[in-house]
Amino acid sequence: MVYLTRQEHFNAAHKLYNPRWSKERNEEVFGVCANENWHGHNYDLYVTIKGNPDPDTGFLYDVKKLSKLIKEHVIDKLDHKNLNLDVDFMKDQLCSTENLAIAIWQQLQPHLPQQVQLHCIKLYETPRIYVEYFG
Repeated sequence: MVYLTRQEHFNAAHKLYNPRWSKERNEEVFGVCANENWHGHNYDLYVTIKGNPDPDTGFLYDVKKLSKLIKEHVIDKLDHKNLNLDVDFMKDQLCSTENLAIAIWQQLQPHLPQQVQLHCIKLYETPRIYVEYFG
């Protein structure tokens, strides 16, 4: 089994806010991340796939094709967007990094060829905070 990782980057704004809670409760739980005027992050996304290399090419999967899939189904939908307002696959979800990583998995997984498995989504919100999701 070979693991291949492609790194991408995007910038996005969001706020952490549970609409079922009061403003005070949101501020108590989420602090400055509940700012009604939003805040942003420079996200680093690592997409890891796994499988066996093709005997004719030696590739698990063409990294240019992987990059194109990530760009089309994830980056183009997230980059320079408001996650709470602009991103259809985050609608009605709390826009935590955890939920975003799961949603990215759900966007990518159906578009990978059968011989390739999605192994991990690693999403850095800051250089010191990241989430890993293994499906």
